[in-house]
Amino acid sequence: MIKKILVSQPKPSSDKSPYYDIAEKYGVELVFRPFIKVEGITAKEFRAQKVSILDHTAVVFTSRHAIDHFFNMAKELRITIPEDMKYFCVTETISLYIQKYVQYRKRKVFFGTTGKIEDLIPTMAKHKQEKYLLPLSDVHNDNVARMLDAKKLQHHECVMYRTVSNDFTPEEVAAFDYDMLIFFSPSGIESLTKNFPNFSQGDIAIATFGPSTAKAVKDAGLRLDLEAPTAAYPSMTSALQHFLQEKKK
Repeated sequence: MIKKILVSQPKPSSDKSPYYDIAEKYGVELVFRPFIKVEGITAKEFRAQKVSILDHTAVVFTSRHAIDHFFNMAKELRITIPEDMKYFCVTETISLYIQKYVQYRKRKVFFGTTGKIEDLIPTMAKHKQEKYLLPLSDVHNDNVARMLDAKKLQHHECVMYRTVSNDFTPEEVAAFDYDMLIFFSPSGIESLTKNFPNFSQGDIAIATFGPSTAKAVKDAGLRLDLEAPTAAYPSMTSALQHFLQEKKK
């Protein structure tokens, strides 16, 4: 019987989140508690990469974290971002977040529709003269760099933030009594094994979003009970709802 579910993400900002509908419909308690957190690198670490922000005319953002840490780094380095800097974002939601730091002007903000960098690259290719800067996490691959090289776009990647374990307090460890755990990144699985070195899964169901997270669960020798996305259930909430419905039967 699944009564208490730990979702390893921050609590939704909106009361209209599908998670709340699930909690009400299936009588489950949902606890939102990230296993990982993102922190910026130091100015010294950034300088060591020998990348100059002002040598670039456009920035590519793949997440809100990237936006926060880019502007925070600029502030720490006492750099004034030029008015004509262009911003390319993988989704419109991410592009709107830029308003937190600069005045939003359509002529200098571009965004993709699917959330995948591949679908943003054709737009970037129309601006071949730009010198692109990509602020990234310390955990990334070279796929984006290869795609930009293929289009002969001028670009530099730089690390601006890192993902670290969001350690549990002794009180949290003692009160760890969940029937289901939901993970969204391999780092979350690493954090689980770090915080709970003697973790015994038993009847605890584990759900993951994304193939790399699913692989991390299996590599850790754990049982994977629910994997999303699938063609039928493209979101974690739709997959979770189906899973709880099946359990109810």
